[in-house]
Amino acid sequence: MAPSALDLFVLTFNCAKNLINVGVFASHLYGALSQNATGLPDLVVFSLQEVAPLSYAFVGSYLLNPYFARYEEALNLASARLVATIEGEDSDGTRCVTEQMEGRIPTHPYTLVRAKNVGMTAILLFARDLGALRQIEEAECGFGAAGMGNKGAVGLRVAWSEPGAAELGRSAELTFVATHLAAMEWNLKKRNANWRTIMSGLTFADPKAALPGVFPANQPGPGPDMSGAGDRTIAVESSESSDVEADDESDAQPLLDEDHLRLATQHSTTLQDMSIFKPTAYLFVAGDLNYRISSTTPPPLSPFPSFDPTSDNHHSNFLTRDQLTQERLAGRVFHGMTEAPINFGPTYKFDVLPSADGATNEAAVRAGAIANGIPEVPWRFASHRWPGWCDRVLYLDLPKWVSGRSKKAVEVRAYDALPVVRSSDHRPVFFRASVPLVAVEDLLPPAKGALSEAERADPRVEPPVLVDVHAWERRAAARRREIVVGWTALLWSTREGAAVMATLMVLALSGWWLFRGY
Repeated sequence: MAPSALDLFVLTFNCAKNLINVGVFASHLYGALSQNATGLPDLVVFSLQEVAPLSYAFVGSYLLNPYFARYEEALNLASARLVATIEGEDSDGTRCVTEQMEGRIPTHPYTLVRAKNVGMTAILLFARDLGALRQIEEAECGFGAAGMGNKGAVGLRVAWSEPGAAELGRSAELTFVATHLAAMEWNLKKRNANWRTIMSGLTFADPKAALPGVFPANQPGPGPDMSGAGDRTIAVESSESSDVEADDESDAQPLLDEDHLRLATQHSTTLQDMSIFKPTAYLFVAGDLNYRISSTTPPPLSPFPSFDPTSDNHHSNFLTRDQLTQERLAGRVFHGMTEAPINFGPTYKFDVLPSADGATNEAAVRAGAIANGIPEVPWRFASHRWPGWCDRVLYLDLPKWVSGRSKKAVEVRAYDALPVVRSSDHRPVFFRASVPLVAVEDLLPPAKGALSEAERADPRVEPPVLVDVHAWERRAAARRREIVVGWTALLWSTREGAAVMATLMVLALSGWWLFRGY
């Protein structure tokens, strides 16, 4: 019989533009996968921010492959060990290595099905059974400088079912969004505007192409400023404030001219199906959302969150100041979405301190089969930033017209943070849940007249903003700017670029020398 739920694991991590230590990351992943679980998840999704240097991310996927490959290796190392542990109580990992070498335990339980990025934000989708995936769609939008992807969002939508489950009406359509919102304590309005851009501009098909006959060929859009960042400059900082973007902090949703506003309203059902609020799909949003606990930087000698449960400054006492929770409950962001209780401490910003025995040797960790005993990384909170819960996972549960009848809901098994790693000033955060499989026809909302007030508030009934019908052409224009910025930065600020410039100079001088007499 087909299962009644999908086992889902989502992890978000701001990578700080660095390659991870595979062995250490795998060891931490093993702990996360082991938490409140008896086996491996069906699907694994990684939301990665600042996955690589800006020049690599803007140029294209080829330069990102080495970064993505490390996460795939870490996941498979951790998963293979978990299988060995469940089957043979392999607590230290030695049996895992022996049986992998003998071929009795798969070395790659997961396949990387899709890797997609918008600038420095990436999403990786892993599956145990490729046959369970029936469809994959992609979406992207940028809201960094000039709409580029130094900040942005990237999405995947998948249809999943076990063999035979679709025929029984037991399947799931899932929308995953990886995002990196505007940084800095004072940028609350810009973070909210970024969310509105995701709602209006992150579309899984070209809105204009979906409305044949409505738009004349090559009809231009009303202008470039739909991203929450004006088209003033294409300069992008690569330091902590790559956080500094264009200065437009308007709290208004993107504007459409009168004709397009009318068309978007008339075709709202068609457009909604390609937005993040498709009525028949779950929604999971994970990323460095950058919401803080204050709108100003901390003054000197401010009390910081403590991990001591007996302290008056225990981190749980700071959660009431969390901007994201306040804005979400006020209905300004993440409309209709839910977050599991936060029982972990702040995930940003850490200063990693020197270790007495040096950094963990990656080769030694791999050879030891990611055994327990990875030394804790010494750290302290950075004094110039309020510690905050920047890294989050939220989800849109079953609508009330379904959960009220079936008593089904997303069952969260784990929501926690991994330990500090040397390569980043963020802690990764993971989420694991059992997602009910429900027939598509049951997910469709009834007629509005039959809905209660609470049911009408669901964003799948009436989305909070209209879809931007020019979203794809705006993204295409921003992508062209990214190519220019990426290649410029690659040539002038990296070793690879220096090698290319040196080669061109040598060729030019050689040509001059050979032909100077002609």
